[in-house]
Amino acid sequence: MMNFASGMALGDASSLWSLIPKTPPPAVALKLESRGGVLGLPASPMTCSIEAEKPPNRTTELQPSVEQPDGNSVWRSNKDIAPFARPLSVSSKSAYPDDNKKVRISFKGLPGSHSEDAALTAYPNCESVPCNEFEDAFKAVELWIADKAVLPIENSSGGSIHRNYDLLLRHRLHIVGEVQITTNLCLLALPGVRAEQLKRVLSHPQALSLSENALNRLGVVRENVDDTAGAAQYVALNNLRDAGVVAGARAAELYGLNILAEGIQDDLGNVTRYLVLAREPIIPRTDRPYRTSIVFTLDEGPGVLFKVLALFALRDINLTKIESRPQRNCPLRVVDDSNMGSAKYFDYLFYIDFEASMAEPRAQLVLGHLQEHATFLRVLGCYPVDVSR
Repeated sequence: MMNFASGMALGDASSLWSLIPKTPPPAVALKLESRGGVLGLPASPMTCSIEAEKPPNRTTELQPSVEQPDGNSVWRSNKDIAPFARPLSVSSKSAYPDDNKKVRISFKGLPGSHSEDAALTAYPNCESVPCNEFEDAFKAVELWIADKAVLPIENSSGGSIHRNYDLLLRHRLHIVGEVQITTNLCLLALPGVRAEQLKRVLSHPQALSLSENALNRLGVVRENVDDTAGAAQYVALNNLRDAGVVAGARAAELYGLNILAEGIQDDLGNVTRYLVLAREPIIPRTDRPYRTSIVFTLDEGPGVLFKVLALFALRDINLTKIESRPQRNCPLRVVDDSNMGSAKYFDYLFYIDFEASMAEPRAQLVLGHLQEHATFLRVLGCYPVDVSR
């Protein structure tokens, strides 16, 4: 049987890190030009957007990664950054060592967003690279604009962020860490504006949903914006004295707003879990709690999923998360299971997180047996558990 830990450490394409055939990445075109912030506002620093050759129905642009003294902008390619990154080892003191190097972290949103808070929690001295979309944050790492990406994957009240599960499979980045932060939502407004003067409140739909009780008491109209920090920027730049914002405290500091109330979320213990993604996997160890994330598909049949889950139970491996997503390329499976003809079923991808390191024999054994049942299997990452909560 394959030695999974060795295969992962070497980045062997035949290991379980990648059991699907490698396909050439789609050609990407980069635009380097000035752009507005969210809602068409003046640009914020380093807002990153990356456009494929066949773009979706939106205009995406890339802010310069390096600004020259003469005002011209350039971006650095692979050849400008040497040498190629090797698999990272994990320090015994920190799950996120930076070796005194300023790590560039991409995330979705503007400075002051909760995703940037997560990036600063993982790497306090990092250089943040704001991006327009979740996929842009992935591409920023793949194109060497950023070293790592930090993206939300689940919230204790709102549940899973399905878009990021889909992107984990579409892109070739590896999970190298996780960050769990408690959500602290604040009601913000321009200096001198009181809460009773507010007629509307702007924020991301989930932030508005998480603070529903407080907003009901205010009796304000709620307006959806793509990003909490973007809402703060919009109110500040347009001097909207009738509008408040639900965002974090750092957004108030960055955009010159006052905090009218703190901790307005309905659940004071609300936690969001973020994943740290990199181009190369880390080398798993056994000196601390580790989590492994995998994705797989199964053949149709009675009890197949039960048999797979039993593999973990028989080796005393705790499952911390299971998520299913329909396969986008082939969502329906036709099965002739009756005398009356064929039936159609959704074909699913199963995402599982379990508490074990790939360096442990029990994890290697369970994945070896899982491979016998799975039609597709990929290890998304093996990384230290965030035990700060």
